[in-house]
Amino acid sequence: MSQDMKQAALDYHEFPRPGKISVELSTSAESARDLALAYSPGVAEPVREIAKDPENAYRYTAKGNLVAVISNGSAILGLGDLGPLASKPVMEGKSLLFKKFAGLDSIDIEVDAESPQAFIDTVARIAETFGGINLEDIKAPECFEIERALIERCNIPVFHDDQHGTAIVTAAGMINALEIAGKELSEANIVCLGAGAAANACMKLLVNMGAKVENIYMLDRKGVIHSGRDDLTPEKAAFATETEKRTLDDAIDGADVFVGLSGPNLLSAEQLAKMAANPVVFACANPDPEIRPELAHETRDDVIMATGRSDFPNQVNNVLGFPFIFRGAMDVRASAINEEMKAAAVRAIAELAKQPVPQEVLDAYELDSLEFGREYIIPKPTDSRLLGAVSGAVAQAAIDSGVARLPLPDHYPLGTAADLK
Repeated sequence: MSQDMKQAALDYHEFPRPGKISVELSTSAESARDLALAYSPGVAEPVREIAKDPENAYRYTAKGNLVAVISNGSAILGLGDLGPLASKPVMEGKSLLFKKFAGLDSIDIEVDAESPQAFIDTVARIAETFGGINLEDIKAPECFEIERALIERCNIPVFHDDQHGTAIVTAAGMINALEIAGKELSEANIVCLGAGAAANACMKLLVNMGAKVENIYMLDRKGVIHSGRDDLTPEKAAFATETEKRTLDDAIDGADVFVGLSGPNLLSAEQLAKMAANPVVFACANPDPEIRPELAHETRDDVIMATGRSDFPNQVNNVLGFPFIFRGAMDVRASAINEEMKAAAVRAIAELAKQPVPQEVLDAYELDSLEFGREYIIPKPTDSRLLGAVSGAVAQAAIDSGVARLPLPDHYPLGTAADLK
């Protein structure tokens, strides 16, 4: 990032007032009567109703439209473990995106916990305040334990976006990329460089969508994760294959797909050249991908390329998923975000990329035209149709899979976030 951009980023967060979010009143507080209704004595009435039936909290408070974005700061972006307070700008940013794209109110919470169990206990004890919990920037393998425990202890959606948000958008783009390449997910040979939270979730979801575990080669810092290793966590062991392949150079030979969730410049031009025809490369390390798109296209004119960056085509961006997934889950008061709901989100995002692109998207990206193809396999974040398409699909999947506690609202399919304000 240039010095000008660095200063612009700091100024953006400092002015016109520090931070990116605020709390606003949603009802009148002008008269003495308003104040009597808002607080004493009027507030006693909803208190009594909630005491009679906890579900009334959704009727009389902001709980049903409120998401907590919670972190311990142990894996902030690509910066590492910088502590809870340093994660606050990222968590505020996530809250901003919830409001901007899905009309959901959101508050960030940074937890200074001495252990995963302390973090779990802290979050579980405050969970009733919220309609949903978005976990963020928590390192592996602790993130797996934390999410599992909180899902068990909470009766509201708990979703670790670094795992599942990345997986959902990756899977949507992958399905479309393989279709363009003329290949089936069930037959594709997949190399995944990286074995952390995002990589594990991506591969699990791809398997749920039809990929074969035996066709996946996952690599960590020690090389290919294979059945002969005795140093694997349970999450890694799920992808241990019987193979003689040991290095990325071994695994990439003839592969149909490369998914990078690791670090910069780890896929060489020589390795890309060894992949099968019409290779699909998702180089998602940020800000510097595993291979630069310019080098990839120079090496292979048949490559279908995606990155995590907004300045290249096919950005794998979590904002295509998490706001709308929570919107759909919370609108039918789902008790969880399950595999069926994730799969529904994948299909909705993938299908939207095949639809005619509205003018608002073309204008936002200063494009004359854009259509489904090698340079457009994933919708753009500014596409307002994501709200209706993804939230509607997720809400219906929650109903169909039995985790919803309300029917589909009358206002579905949704239009834009403005419709919810």
